[in-house]
Amino acid sequence: MELKKIRVAFLLLLCTIGFGTAGYYTFEDMKPFDAFYMTMITISTVGFQEVKPLTIHGRLITILIILSGVSISAYAIGTLLRMLIEGELRKEFGRKKLERQIQSLQEHYIICGFGRIGKLICKELFDRKVPFVVIENNPVAVEELEKLGYLFVAMDATSEEALLKAGIMKARGLVTAVMSDADNVYIVLTARGLRSDIFILSRGSDEKAQVKLLRAGASRVILPYQIGGKRMAEVLTRPTVVDFLDTAMMDSELGLAMEELKVSQNSSMVGKNLIESNLRKDYGVIIVAIKKAHGKMIFNPQSSEVIEAGDIIVALGKKDMLEKMSTIL
Repeated sequence: MELKKIRVAFLLLLCTIGFGTAGYYTFEDMKPFDAFYMTMITISTVGFQEVKPLTIHGRLITILIILSGVSISAYAIGTLLRMLIEGELRKEFGRKKLERQIQSLQEHYIICGFGRIGKLICKELFDRKVPFVVIENNPVAVEELEKLGYLFVAMDATSEEALLKAGIMKARGLVTAVMSDADNVYIVLTARGLRSDIFILSRGSDEKAQVKLLRAGASRVILPYQIGGKRMAEVLTRPTVVDFLDTAMMDSELGLAMEELKVSQNSSMVGKNLIESNLRKDYGVIIVAIKKAHGKMIFNPQSSEVIEAGDIIVALGKKDMLEKMSTIL
């Protein structure tokens, strides 16, 4: 709308210049360039000397040029200023709103870096409706974050201030996914200094980086290239297994999911074994594993395995049934 107003003002200004040039050329017998020059100094009101003394007709033309030129210029300048001021105000209000949304978050994740790995992580969290904040200072990435509607802090992720603005004191966990291993180590050290109890997941390029990240305080380290290589080897050696996992985990039409469900203290399942709980029968799920509260992992648990408070049950089944089972647990 504002751009349309600017175009209209520019068109009116061209009409005024054309009118003045034609008027001086016709009624004052000026050469075309002199008529154009006279029109321009009249519109700009610079007060230069007239090309030649004007007749009554020339003075009337000059008055009309001044009135229209000043009005159109004021209109155009006012529109431009309004666009600039409103744009800055919108940006400022947008920043304030973003800060308020981030400050209100609790139990969220902080994603440091919005590169190839960071984008994939954010997409998965967004699809699962898990709250998160991205820390990224690359202008191109920030523009993409704005378009996607993700919460973000446009700062260097290695700075303590950025982590605090992203709400690290209330966050559930932090992911370092920047390209540089050195930056990832620095972020881990800074985050661990602010929160000794926070879960930190780091990206590493190789085993050497993994050792350094763990020493710096990372809870877990993922090596994307190593995982990618193993995945490709599995496609070659165990294609049916890979197809099954892809179908079970990624085929949205089937509605299947593998979830980890924590058993609370007041759950009615506490103290019962798997056969007594009827979890498999009532919810049609496959109990893949149970991680005991003390850390032991039991794969393919027997029906006699007793459910205890604090256990984490890894189950495969329909998403809606898993949600109901989560409520019971």
